[in-house]
Amino acid sequence: MTRVWILPVLMLLCGALLAAGRAAGGSPVGAVALLLLFVLLAAATSPLAFPRSTGAAEARRRAEADGRPVVYWRPGCAYCLRLRFRLGARGRRAHWVDIWRDPAGAAAVREATGGDETVPTVVVAGRAHVNPDPAWVREQLSR
Repeated sequence: MTRVWILPVLMLLCGALLAAGRAAGGSPVGAVALLLLFVLLAAATSPLAFPRSTGAAEARRRAEADGRPVVYWRPGCAYCLRLRFRLGARGRRAHWVDIWRDPAGAAAVREATGGDETVPTVVVAGRAHVNPDPAWVREQLSR
């Protein structure tokens, strides 16, 4: 549970250290800008940037009922972040499963990818797609 926050916390700490160095060097505006940049990076890599995750079994059940895709992801994954941002508000319609929080979700991804935990893995109508094009996922969410 706590490992999902390691990267965002490291981003905040690094940003604070760099900003303190800038401020001590006589550049308070640069320090604030640098700190703001690292706060934004920390927020983007945190679980807060993603919709609330459900368990793999619950996500599959919901997907069977409403036909929406299941997206398996993990915090800190640049490809997951890319997918999430490119889906925009439509991304909330998908069922998101954090594979670090749900061992069954991690197992489903390993099964779909041949033993790897490659994310994002999107399951639509029972068929897994590893790191799909965000435009294609947007199209699946529009159906």
